[in-house]
Amino acid sequence: MYDFAIIGGGIVGLSTAMSIGNRYPDARILVLEKESQWAFHQTGNNSGVIHSGIYYKPGSFKAKFCRDGSLSMIEFCQKYEIEHDICGKVIVATEEQELPRLETLYNRGLENGIPVQKISPEEVKEIEPHVSCVGGIRVFSTGIVNYKQVCLKYAEIIENQGGDLRLNTKVLQISHSGKNQVIETNKGSFETQFVINCAGLHSDRIAKLGKANPEAKIVPFRGEYYELTPEKRYLVKTLIYPVPNPDFPFLGVHFTRMIDNSVHAGPNAVLSLKREGYKKTDFDLRDFAEVITYPGFWKLAAKHADEGIQEIIRSFSKAAFVKSLQKLIPEVQAADLVPTHAGVRAQALKSNGSLVDDFLIVQGKNSIHVCNAPSPAATSSLEIGKAIVAQIPQESLLLKMAVKN
Repeated sequence: MYDFAIIGGGIVGLSTAMSIGNRYPDARILVLEKESQWAFHQTGNNSGVIHSGIYYKPGSFKAKFCRDGSLSMIEFCQKYEIEHDICGKVIVATEEQELPRLETLYNRGLENGIPVQKISPEEVKEIEPHVSCVGGIRVFSTGIVNYKQVCLKYAEIIENQGGDLRLNTKVLQISHSGKNQVIETNKGSFETQFVINCAGLHSDRIAKLGKANPEAKIVPFRGEYYELTPEKRYLVKTLIYPVPNPDFPFLGVHFTRMIDNSVHAGPNAVLSLKREGYKKTDFDLRDFAEVITYPGFWKLAAKHADEGIQEIIRSFSKAAFVKSLQKLIPEVQAADLVPTHAGVRAQALKSNGSLVDDFLIVQGKNSIHVCNAPSPAATSSLEIGKAIVAQIPQESLLLKMAVKN
C-alpha cells in the first residue's frame, strides 16, 4: 500500500517523486517505469539544453517554469557536482525579413525577465566566428547538461528518501478499490491512494486508464540529428539558433554543443509512425491508426502542409538538411556531418487541429495527469515537480504525515 504512485521514470516523473519526498518525508512513494533504465525516452534523447525561456508566451507555465527552472537546475547541478556549462547562445536572423521577428523575440525575452542583448553581425562573429547573419540576440542564461545524469541523481535522492523504484514494470490497467486505486502491471498489482501520471509518450493512454480526459491526443514527432565530425567541431563555440518561424510550432534546425563537446545539428520534425519510433522504418499499427484517424491531425497537416513537406524532404535528403544548416554556417558541408541518434517529442494535439502550446496538467479522481510536457520540460523539471505537489488536493488523501517545513 502506497500513498503516491508515479507512472513514468523520465525527468518529470522522477522530479515529482523527489518533490513529494521533500514535502511529505513519511510518504510511501512508488515510481513505475516500463523500461530497464531511467530517462530512456524523451529525457535521454534530448539536446541537453538548459533553456532560458525566451520563446514562451509571457504568463504561461512554460515561461514561468522555464525561467525559474533554469535557475533551480543550475543550483541543483552545482549542489550535486553534475557537469554543466552556462555557455549562452545566439539567435540570429539570416535574412532582412527576419529582423522584425528577431525584435519581437527580443522583447519577449525582456517580458519574461531573461537577460538578453541585441547584437550586431560583427558582435555575433566575436562569439561565433563562422556564423553568417544580419542581426542577432545573445541569451546569457542558456546552458548545457547531461539530463540522464540529472535523472540518476533524482533517483538516488528518491531512494534515500525511502521511495520504491521499479524498473521493467509496465502499467496495464488502473482500477478503483474504495478510496484507493489499484495499478495492474506486468510485475503484479500495486495499491495507492494517489496516482500521478508522467508517462510522456503514453500519457494520454494512462490518463484514460485512470478515467481522466485530457481532451487531447499525443502525436509523436521524430527529431533527427546530424553530428559534426570531430575535426569540424571548431565551427561551433556555443549554441546557434535561427529565428523561429511563427507559423510553425518547432524551432528549426540549429547547432548545439553538448556537454561532451560533440556538436549536434538539427532537429527536423517529422511525424513518427510509432510513439517510440526513433528510426524511419519504425512502425506500430495501433500508434499509426490512432493518428491517421484523428481529425485534429488532418487539420494540423492542412494548416502546415508547406512546412511539413519541407521537414519530410529534410528527413530523406541530407543535401536539403545541409542547405538549411548553411543558412547559419555557410562553411558546413555534407562531408562534415554524420547521422546521430534521434528523439521523439510527445506533442499533445487537440481535435480542432491546434497544438497544446503549454504544459498540460489535468486533475482526475485522486490523480494528476501530466499530458503535455515537451521541451522545455527537462529544464523546468524541478519547478514542474513542485507545482504538481502543490496541486495535490489534501482533502482527497488520508495523509497523516508531517509536512516538512
